[in-house]
Amino acid sequence: MKVVAILPPSEQVQAQVAMVRALFSGHTVELATNAAELEPHLPDAEVLISTAFTPLTRAMLQAAPRLRFIQVAGVGVDHVDIDAARELGITVAAVTGANTVSVAEHVVMVALALLRGLIPAHNMLAQGQWSLPYWIAHARDLQGKTVGIVGMGRIGREVAARLLPFGVTTFYYDIQPLPPEQEEALGVTYLELDALLPECDLITLHMPLTPETRGLFGRERLFAMKQGAFLINTARAELVDEAALVEALQGHLGGAAIDVFAPEPPPPDHPLLKLPNVILTPHGAGVTQEAQQRIAQGVIQNVLRFLEGRPLADVVVQGAR
Repeated sequence: MKVVAILPPSEQVQAQVAMVRALFSGHTVELATNAAELEPHLPDAEVLISTAFTPLTRAMLQAAPRLRFIQVAGVGVDHVDIDAARELGITVAAVTGANTVSVAEHVVMVALALLRGLIPAHNMLAQGQWSLPYWIAHARDLQGKTVGIVGMGRIGREVAARLLPFGVTTFYYDIQPLPPEQEEALGVTYLELDALLPECDLITLHMPLTPETRGLFGRERLFAMKQGAFLINTARAELVDEAALVEALQGHLGGAAIDVFAPEPPPPDHPLLKLPNVILTPHGAGVTQEAQQRIAQGVIQNVLRFLEGRPLADVVVQGAR
């Protein structure tokens, strides 16, 4: 069986491929680092190991008549044309929960950094300016603030649990409210999204990207947030109207922490890269060393299950091929 691993370029790629070849001995294992390198493998590929950095389009899936299984090395599958995979009978699986703790810790980290003005203070001091006056004017405690969590899945719940010791008021919105006993355990209160916006000093997004959530935070909702509030997006860039966010960050919002962009990587002239009140990270909230190990183990185990004809974990689409 031919297995193609689509991995982003890195110094570790060849070592990773060597490991995969050893694990899947008896099968052909090839590497692609982008769509152009993947294309010649499509006609005879039977298994794809995919990351979010290379979209798998309908045309690509149609060009792979022998493809039976796509294993996503991560949680999100929106880079795969799921409708096409379903129609073509291709099974798609993810590694659910592997980066949950990592993203939740990242959210708490950037929430504290935004409230304290950590990045501007560091930059000023590194440039020779004594930054204490800036801190006196801008630094705030997390305790006593109101936080809104938009999306209360695994990551949203982990964020809520980590906020409990900080003494915050936490509201949340999701399509389906949590059971009352879970709300009590996490110290959260449900609010409809438009009611939540003006209440919160900080809002963090944890919704999947779907047709319903695309553009969820447009100009109207961004300007409905509290004056001076902060926005954290570690989910998907397309949840937020980026042009409207840039506008809101120039006078209405206090700042933002953005981990996701459209496209990725963002071009050098991307307007978010020019703003002083943002914390930017390269889609890395969930890629700690520990998370990568959990994802790698999940991928390896699931591909082995497929190759051996055993039941799969974390199936998103059950194909018939």
